[in-house]
Amino acid sequence: MSSSRAFSDVQPSLFDTGEDAPVLVNGKLPSYIRDHRQRLKERFMAGGSAAVPDYELLELVLFSAIPRRDVKPLARELLDRFGDFNGVISAEPDRLSEMSGVGQSVICSFKIVEAAAQRLARAKVMQKEVISSWQALVDYCHTAMAHNRIEEFRILYLDRKNILIADEAQARGTVDHVPVYPREVAKRALELNASALILVHNHPSGDPTPSSSDIDMTAQIERALDPLGITLHDHLVIGHNTEISFRSEGLL
Repeated sequence: MSSSRAFSDVQPSLFDTGEDAPVLVNGKLPSYIRDHRQRLKERFMAGGSAAVPDYELLELVLFSAIPRRDVKPLARELLDRFGDFNGVISAEPDRLSEMSGVGQSVICSFKIVEAAAQRLARAKVMQKEVISSWQALVDYCHTAMAHNRIEEFRILYLDRKNILIADEAQARGTVDHVPVYPREVAKRALELNASALILVHNHPSGDPTPSSSDIDMTAQIERALDPLGITLHDHLVIGHNTEISFRSEGLL
């Protein structure tokens, strides 16, 4: 009697095409992969991140997601595609999944690293006086926003001592525009009993040069805050590798 099952239902595939298809010798990783991983881990633990270039730091992240293969080629391909370690870790999941060898385990590992980096950077500035922790504040903004593919507008709310009391994403937009409503900004500042604000938004193009609409919007927010006695300290525009301060540029 013939079976109703198709050949593919009863015969396992000869090839594992997943992101961690095994490269094993007698059930073990080849010594060149195993020894490389051990040496790289030891070098990292002895010297920290300064002891390893971007592609090796990326390998370290990939080890747990892809435990049974040589990940060096994939690390280099990812850097070629996304530019640097930050670009890889911050890349959108849909773009990462376009890469051969990148599946959910890899994407999840990257997003865990990204979330951890943002939380660590944020912890250095929350409930801190912003003048004494200004560089940490700028670093946090870069960590959170520099590689976003669309514009995001954040507001940092300060108390009377310029202590950062809240950090909120106000709006997300398109690749070159984000809608911001000055009345809503002022309303939220009153709700938080904030005495001052710092505006922050990113330019996905990587160029932080303020546009005319950025300048107009900043002026509108400043006019909305002024009657309430709330100070607008600065507006930071975050690019890929640098930022522009409205205050430093004489735009505020």
